[in-house]
Amino acid sequence: FASANARVMGDGGKAYVKPPGVKLAMGFEGSANKVAVGVVSHDGEILSNPRKTYITPPGTGFLPRETAEHHRRVILDIVQQALDEAGIKPADLDCLCYTKGPGMGAPLVSVAVVVRMLSQIWKKPIVPVNHCVGHIEMGRVVCGAMDPVVLYVSGGNTQVIAYNERRYRIFGETIDIAVGNCLDRFAREIGLSNDPSPGYNIEQLAKKGSKYIDMPYTVKGMDISLSGIETFAKSEARTKIDAGECTAADLCYSLQETIFAMLVEITERTMAHCNANDVLIVGGVGCNVRLQEMMRVMVGERGGELYATDDRYCIDNGAMIAYAGILAFMEGQSATMKETVCTQRYRTDDVLVTWRKDK
Repeated sequence: FASANARVMGDGGKAYVKPPGVKLAMGFEGSANKVAVGVVSHDGEILSNPRKTYITPPGTGFLPRETAEHHRRVILDIVQQALDEAGIKPADLDCLCYTKGPGMGAPLVSVAVVVRMLSQIWKKPIVPVNHCVGHIEMGRVVCGAMDPVVLYVSGGNTQVIAYNERRYRIFGETIDIAVGNCLDRFAREIGLSNDPSPGYNIEQLAKKGSKYIDMPYTVKGMDISLSGIETFAKSEARTKIDAGECTAADLCYSLQETIFAMLVEITERTMAHCNANDVLIVGGVGCNVRLQEMMRVMVGERGGELYATDDRYCIDNGAMIAYAGILAFMEGQSATMKETVCTQRYRTDDVLVTWRKDK
């Protein structure tokens, strides 16, 4: 504890003068292969947001134990960086917020342990945060979106969400694997690099594709299924690339176009059901420019506006956990040490959204 305290107590160069009445939160994210720490004020000002990614060799994924070990190695340095970039001291913080779930068990716990330690050293309350709600609130505050339909697409989650009566209601979702997971698995099949991410490298390679290959289009009411298209795309790669019938770029292009069309369809159906015009895209896959283009066409035809961000805020980050946490903290929410648990399954609609008063 003493050595950890010494590493994160620096005041960092530039000084932040905390205005009267302003509350500051430090958020900790580590539900997958990214570990991040952010400092945010209750009115949405982002003071710092550093992160690091655990990158594995091409053709491989990231395993829970190794990912957790990575997070443990680097997280105190990221805490120090967050303090330095924000120009604050631990005494300026009002609460510490961490990702309770959903996510991978070992990485989640590795970060939660650090938060418990710092809470005792710094004498700060802890606020558990739902990862999905963190993405939504970050997107809302960064984009200025008031009450959009939300498409949340990431490595572990695919949901179409709308707010009503103090809950983020899930109107549609994947019934098997998430969009990001589908893209990641296909990237491994064709040997794409994991740096900076498999999905990004698929996006870049898809721009070179010129031949569209028909793929399974599986929409079931408000939900989608992606395991079939993943299997089909991998089978096509194994048989047709070497035979010269198509290129890896063609398959990336076709895979993206088909999956994104499915997402646009269920998002539009949710908009019609909710009588909503605007859409907010969040999650790591949300920074895919082609997905944004396709969604923008649909939203424009309905007279609405598309809200989307770049990789600073779409990809897992600490600021989103800090902001969702400070919103809950301002409503009087915090957890005892015994309550600072993690859970791999924590649905978006499990959270009582007490800070929204609009409807």
